[in-house]
Amino acid sequence: MIQDIKKDCEQRMRKSLESLDAAFVKVRTGRASPAMLKDVMVPYYGSDTPLTQLASINVEDARTLLVQPFDRSAVAAIDKALRNADLGLNPITADVIRVPLPALTEETRREMQKVARHEAENARVAVRNIRRDAMADLKELLKAKEISEDEERRGNDDVQKLTDKAIAEVDKALAAKEAELMKV
Repeated sequence: MIQDIKKDCEQRMRKSLESLDAAFVKVRTGRASPAMLKDVMVPYYGSDTPLTQLASINVEDARTLLVQPFDRSAVAAIDKALRNADLGLNPITADVIRVPLPALTEETRREMQKVARHEAENARVAVRNIRRDAMADLKELLKAKEISEDEERRGNDDVQKLTDKAIAEVDKALAAKEAELMKV
């Protein structure tokens, strides 16, 4: 039972770290990345459709994304969705849509750093909540007399070690992202 709780705890913490990595991909670093546009929704035939289902997104050069719609009639809708996506992008539209990424100023880099720190803090909170849930599960097992106090204490220590490891990985990922953001 304790092993199941620890395994569940470890899997949930790993998912939190994967979620942090996905959030960091969206934080712009000056290089073009198709993942930046992954969450853009386009109104298409009356329903919001992910941009990735309406067009292929490629990196044309280090600072430009190339969006090639599968249906030419969707070009205007995609252009409008990109402008309204609150990404600070200004697409150039023709048969294809070119999305040049503006150069990052010092102020923009600081803002992106704040966003990265916020995402990292959200990941830390998620990891701590997972720890709290696992320790509550262990306490319930102790109350139900399914495990001894020593087993609960060992289980709590193991969960804390998993938590410390996950938070260290969050801090490491944040440091790498901040270094990447501040590199000119």
